[in-house]
Amino acid sequence: MEDDTSINFPVLGEPAPDFEAETTQGPIKLSDMKGKWVVMFSHPADFTPVCTTEFLAFATIYDELRSLNVNLIGLSVDSISSHLAWLHDIKEKMGVTIPFPIIADLTMKVAKKYGMIHHGQSSTAAVRCVFFIDDKSIMRAMIYYPLQNGRFMPEIIRLVKALQTTDKFKVSTPANWQPGDKVVVPPPKTTAEMEKRMTEGYECKDWYLCFKKI
Repeated sequence: MEDDTSINFPVLGEPAPDFEAETTQGPIKLSDMKGKWVVMFSHPADFTPVCTTEFLAFATIYDELRSLNVNLIGLSVDSISSHLAWLHDIKEKMGVTIPFPIIADLTMKVAKKYGMIHHGQSSTAAVRCVFFIDDKSIMRAMIYYPLQNGRFMPEIIRLVKALQTTDKFKVSTPANWQPGDKVVVPPPKTTAEMEKRMTEGYECKDWYLCFKKI
């Protein structure tokens, strides 16, 4: 018999768990989105204060994410009817149209695949998760937040740009990296590469820590 308290978690560098789901914009299937990056986030419940502030904030970064070839998807364990009523309320009371689809995950099928239900927080609501899935459907990053604390939208944009920079230029990004900052050159793998590294024109602190502009 399956343990209802068990939690599955996606693994970085492996394919993101595929799913089909109903949303406020019709049915979607993750595997149909190959060729696009996906940022999928969960929220605990509709008609709640912190979640409302987050939806207003996610709406402000929607266009920038689209320009980065990213599909933004929301999720909670509420129904389609609840989602639609909440979106109507946000538009009517706050003047903001929510442009991205929201998954109705009443059975928690997607939430359990993605480790969104943390029983230390709640058995009936998803914690605040953000999943970054690349254009090959590989899980690239995950961020988990508690129920009480909202997310910082600039970090979501920054991390998408960092991941895409890593892919495009085969580099790493240092702590506090922002687009336009120097990136980290991959470290040498042999003694010959190590001896050569300091003469390659990079800005090096030592043989294993070198930066460059891109």
